[in-house]
Amino acid sequence: MSADTFAVELDVFSGPFEVLLNMIARRKLDITEVALSQVTDEFLAFVAEQDRTDLEHISEFLVVAATLLEMKTLRLLPRDEVAEEDLELLEARDLLFAKLLQYRAYKEVAADMAARLAQESLRYGRDAALEPTLRNILPEVQLTLTVQELAILAAQAIYAPPQEVPLAHLHDPLVPVSSQVALLRNRLVLGDPISFTQLCRDAGNLQTVVSRFLAILELLRDGEVTVSQAGPLSPLNIVKVKESDD
Repeated sequence: MSADTFAVELDVFSGPFEVLLNMIARRKLDITEVALSQVTDEFLAFVAEQDRTDLEHISEFLVVAATLLEMKTLRLLPRDEVAEEDLELLEARDLLFAKLLQYRAYKEVAADMAARLAQESLRYGRDAALEPTLRNILPEVQLTLTVQELAILAAQAIYAPPQEVPLAHLHDPLVPVSSQVALLRNRLVLGDPISFTQLCRDAGNLQTVVSRFLAILELLRDGEVTVSQAGPLSPLNIVKVKESDD
């Protein structure tokens, strides 16, 4: 056991503080048998012996000690004999488990970040001039504009009116199904099969394709067309079988 590890000497337990917490959380040791005041006194003596004050360990001990005190209070208060496993006590035990796992995760992440920072601190950027072969490839900059012409271009760029971005393409108008029904009645030829893909070649947007598919369903319901498909994901073939009654 290292010198910086906090250990306790109690009547019911002797060893590292983390082992004591683990035994309490796993219900291998009754919290009511642990003298929390004695644990606190030993922790204060442990902190006083350290060369420097570790605020992280002190805050961790305060949070865990508060949780243990709450668990012990719940065990000492009168409870219903039928409800042996008190819900609040179980919640406190789960909270202790969660805090221990959280502290362990923070420590592992902090150690990993410290190792990465130490490794990356050994890297240095290469500061070198451009090689003569590559420097000679670059063409010399030749300015053919005068100062007045540059000033005019700058003024045009600064004071140019803002351009309006068209928003018509962001919203497609609704396509009525009735209009597509009329279009298909004029386009379909009696007895001539045609695929749905061919019928939608001139569709300008998705709304038109959907509306045209609903129009096919309308014509199929009225018995004006028949629809067939060779297999799953195969093209839909539409055949006009009768003229409209309109």
